[in-house]
Amino acid sequence: MASLERLQREGRAMTWAIERLEAIRSGEGALPPTVEQLRLGRLDAWGEGWVRKTWAPHPSLDTADGSLFGGYIAALADQALAFAAMTVIPDDRHYRTTQLQVSFMRVGRNAPVEIHAQVIAVTRQMISVRASFVQAADRLIAEASAQQIVMPAAAA
Repeated sequence: MASLERLQREGRAMTWAIERLEAIRSGEGALPPTVEQLRLGRLDAWGEGWVRKTWAPHPSLDTADGSLFGGYIAALADQALAFAAMTVIPDDRHYRTTQLQVSFMRVGRNAPVEIHAQVIAVTRQMISVRASFVQAADRLIAEASAQQIVMPAAAA
């Protein structure tokens, strides 16, 4: 069952962030120009506290040796971690990334990457999130974490 349907069944309130996530997942919502330009793509699935997506790098993104450019992994991390934060942000709040850390374990190649991001902790002022980047057969290529500061919607 889709996450949106589950929320409706449970009588939970719809938020700006949930509406946006569902529009991105379904393909009905336009992606920001930066996301289009960087070819970051959409998300495949989400639920409270987590998101999942598969990203297939475009051949033009290869480096000279055929590996993935680490800056793209960082951009994908920022996107996926933000999506995860959106699953728990209250309707009257927004957030901004205040800290982003990416650790590389192995060289990634031009092949699909499975990205899983989850919320680790939530307070009134901060959302902590982390993500893993996996290629073929559970080959961990990177991990990322971020802190999202929570603020009133008017301050965003």
